[in-house]
Amino acid sequence: MQDEVLPWLKSRKMRKYMGKQDELALIAAGRALANAKVEIEDGSRIGVYLCVGYIPFERADIDAITAGSLRDGQFSMAEFSTVGIEQVNPLLTFRCLPNMPAFHVSLNLGLRGPYYVTYPGIGQFYLALEAAAGALLAGEIDYALVGGVADQRNFLVEYHYSRLPQRTALERQDAAALLCLETRAHAADRRAPARAELLDLEVSYEPHDPLAAPSFVFDDDALGPASLACALQQARAGEFTHRARTRDGFRVQSRWSVA
Repeated sequence: MQDEVLPWLKSRKMRKYMGKQDELALIAAGRALANAKVEIEDGSRIGVYLCVGYIPFERADIDAITAGSLRDGQFSMAEFSTVGIEQVNPLLTFRCLPNMPAFHVSLNLGLRGPYYVTYPGIGQFYLALEAAAGALLAGEIDYALVGGVADQRNFLVEYHYSRLPQRTALERQDAAALLCLETRAHAADRRAPARAELLDLEVSYEPHDPLAAPSFVFDDDALGPASLACALQQARAGEFTHRARTRDGFRVQSRWSVA
């Protein structure tokens, strides 16, 4: 991935602050703008709307912190705060924060418009899509970069999914996909070909018990919050409908016209 992210970096020194999610999001955002033939003249007119997956962490880092946090075989807050926390690079925290992918996209691509970050699945992605569509219709921005990114092939995320009731046996993938959205009128003004058009968007929420198994069959996807954007990219010409009902209480649907 290193060679792929380098062309999008404002400074190569920024890589030491970047985790896998940050790199994936930056590559996807840069490609989305390039594919849409967007020339960034005023970065304040481009918004970033991201859904970021579950917080990642690697087993080796957790083991090092754990080993340094024990006293007589038991966890000790004193040992954790003085010895355990010193076992990993302080920059590691920057690579795990959910808002960092949006930061790196904005900084490296020169985007200064509004941004919206949510977490961690396809239901929350739809909230980002809804916020992006609203900003475009209100004339607050000319373009919206909206998408999802998830680092899922690591110890902490895999452990989280293994503990869920009614878990699915999906082989989850690291994924990032962003859409570059604009209004029909704005695309027409710059004579940009529309690859897809959002025709309808529905988002509803049902309160739920987070500790109980869902009382319904929920939709799960190996690509997490990037699943809709990836599916749309692979959709055939014509009308495309995406639906999902999520473990955390969302029921969402979008309808698109694909060129």
